[in-house]
Amino acid sequence: MSKGPSATLSVTFDEAVASVRSALADEGFGVLTEIDFQATMKNKLGQEYPPTLILGACNPGFAHQAMTIAPEVATLLPCNVVVREVAGGVTVETVDPAMLVEVTQSPALEPLADELRAKLDRVFAALS
Repeated sequence: MSKGPSATLSVTFDEAVASVRSALADEGFGVLTEIDFQATMKNKLGQEYPPTLILGACNPGFAHQAMTIAPEVATLLPCNVVVREVAGGVTVETVDPAMLVEVTQSPALEPLADELRAKLDRVFAALS
């Protein structure tokens, strides 16, 4: 699996989350799901983790196009964008949309994955 866009920001966790939400919205993504990984691990396993939020981002137009080409792509939706506190800042990362093609073995998704990667690159550029 290809590494996708990532950035490490020198801001607080809450500021990073707000910036990610704003940058995603600017590129037509909405956040459909939100998982507080830190709280979940604490509540379910009693384990301590640094603040980590998994945002399930979706661009409805892209999701519709992808589902039209390869319905099995639904197993990969929404696109997870992870925001996690690290030493010295906050890391934001996601997978490369090329994995949509790899996992589904549907070359017809390639132009869509390329376009999606360009959108995500702009999201991450806005965070820097």
